[in-house]
Amino acid sequence: MASPATTLKINYPIIIVGLAVFISILLFVDLKPDAPQVTYTAAIAFLIALWWVTEALPIGVTSLLPILLFPLLGVLDGKTISNAYINYIIFLFIGGFIVALAIEKWNLHKRIALKILSLVGSKPIMILFGFMFASAFLSMWMSNTATALMMLPIASSVISSLTEVTGEKNIRKFRTGLLLSIAYACSIGGISTLVGTPPNLSFIRIYEIIYPQGPEISFSQWSIFALPITIIMFFFVLFYLYLMFRPAAQLTALKKDFFAQKYRDLGPVTTPEKKVLVLFFLLIFLWFFRKNLEFGNFSIPGWSNLFAHPQYINDGTIAVFVAVLLFIIPSGKKEEGLVTWEITKKIPWHIVLLFGGGFALARAFIDSGLSAYIGNLLTKAGSLSNTSLVGLVTAIMTFLTELTSNTATTEMMLPIISGMANQIQVNPLLLMIPVTLASSMAFMFPVATPPNAIVYSSGQFRMMEMMKAGIIINCIAIVIITLVTLVWGTFVLPTNFSVFPDWAIVGQ
Repeated sequence: MASPATTLKINYPIIIVGLAVFISILLFVDLKPDAPQVTYTAAIAFLIALWWVTEALPIGVTSLLPILLFPLLGVLDGKTISNAYINYIIFLFIGGFIVALAIEKWNLHKRIALKILSLVGSKPIMILFGFMFASAFLSMWMSNTATALMMLPIASSVISSLTEVTGEKNIRKFRTGLLLSIAYACSIGGISTLVGTPPNLSFIRIYEIIYPQGPEISFSQWSIFALPITIIMFFFVLFYLYLMFRPAAQLTALKKDFFAQKYRDLGPVTTPEKKVLVLFFLLIFLWFFRKNLEFGNFSIPGWSNLFAHPQYINDGTIAVFVAVLLFIIPSGKKEEGLVTWEITKKIPWHIVLLFGGGFALARAFIDSGLSAYIGNLLTKAGSLSNTSLVGLVTAIMTFLTELTSNTATTEMMLPIISGMANQIQVNPLLLMIPVTLASSMAFMFPVATPPNAIVYSSGQFRMMEMMKAGIIINCIAIVIITLVTLVWGTFVLPTNFSVFPDWAIVGQ
């Protein structure tokens, strides 16, 4: 799960600039004379976007502005806006994060990582593979920020051992590749599950707000669609980084049992670890098999069909269920569960509010008519083929998110993209899904993602090295997302990309 950094600093110049432009738009701009709500919504969106991107105020504080501004300007009433902040996606995030915190509390993530590394061996390419696989797998289920922080000390230990024997000169290039592999794998792994990164959850909720009659995209459907992108990107990045940062000399510093010894140093698996691991696998099972899995004429019935009203159960229900079990099941300590209420202090509540602010903006974009207005301005894109159209929006989002919060940018862009899709009569999912995926494919700059920033903070490589490696990976990601969406997405997602569906007409 990606988690944008939060700050306590207040950037007063940006706050003043934002307010000045906001007021100027209200006073001197009239986008649609017969609908002033369009202009009001645009002004509010500009102010929130500017303060989100620059973090002039803490992200959570800025995310509360819709509750204040939309009712005051008569765009939406306070009840409607407030309701946007609480929904099942919020509880899916909270429940999933509690499970991730339980894994972190009992050190299970480190045990998983070292076990993977102990199995792959000590050859340079296998070291890269092991670190990438561990980082990608863990980021599918827990914060990629936490994953990067956990993997960095392990990588530093490996680098130190290699440096002692082969020397600084011989290990420098490989060291850079190893550190970059961790950051990149965290982003690549996160896109493959709904809880892997916040933009995925933002997409699901905004899609439901704009198109309430659209087909549900379940946890399993998303993963079946996105996992091939993760796998293709994983192996491309693995071989690309290995070729680009091959060690200058044969690495012989690590003994074959280096990682195995690190794993043994953790001691035997504890009872709480076993319990958390069982609940973790239970969560994955319940998420994947909630709904029927359709493969052409073959279908795997979902377990929710055992209940009288299977449609009442969603992925948020499951996340909260497992989270509650973590509080109930004893850890072995007297009257204490596997997690306690104290752990909820670690939940990034600013991201919860960011979700709510984005959902409120999405509702305002649609109800005010701003989404349709912007979409109408972009109707020239209707002359492009589906391939060119998907490639264009994916490229725009990929490079835009290099300098902005991927979650905040996703929540701003999705209503605009949906409005464009409606105006040019293209299936909205054909554009909204690749835009969501592209928001996590930022590999060029340290500020692009928390994992990028974490590995860069080690001070062991230059920003130019990250840029040179990242720009090629960005471009490859654009091509892969475009092709997989058009080919694989047509087969596994519950919609026909070649037609403009009835449920999209309802959403206009």
